[in-house]
Amino acid sequence: MWNPPTKKQLAKLPKLYSTEKVKLENKIIRMHFFIGGSDWYIAEFDGEDLFFGYAILNGNLQMAEWGYISLRELKSLKVGYVEVDRDLYWKNKKFSEVMKDYKSHRGVK
Repeated sequence: MWNPPTKKQLAKLPKLYSTEKVKLENKIIRMHFFIGGSDWYIAEFDGEDLFFGYAILNGNLQMAEWGYISLRELKSLKVGYVEVDRDLYWKNKKFSEVMKDYKSHRGVK
């Protein structure tokens, strides 16, 4: 993985289930990972390996979903010589804003 999060950065993420009562569209997305046309938007972390977030694989919004994402698995993903990267310029924002930006940048209505 290029630009893996540090332990200090991971410690700042909300604990798993701590934002459970927040509506999905209002959850704050605190990290973004990507490779090719795939994106993972992170809202919570269990402190060891599991994130809770939203995954869009190969740009397929119809099959995109909320769920659990393994940091270990993200670190191991490669396409040829390209590895998953963490967005170093990511700013925390509501999931609804993330999706608005995502669709806008890809010309999706």
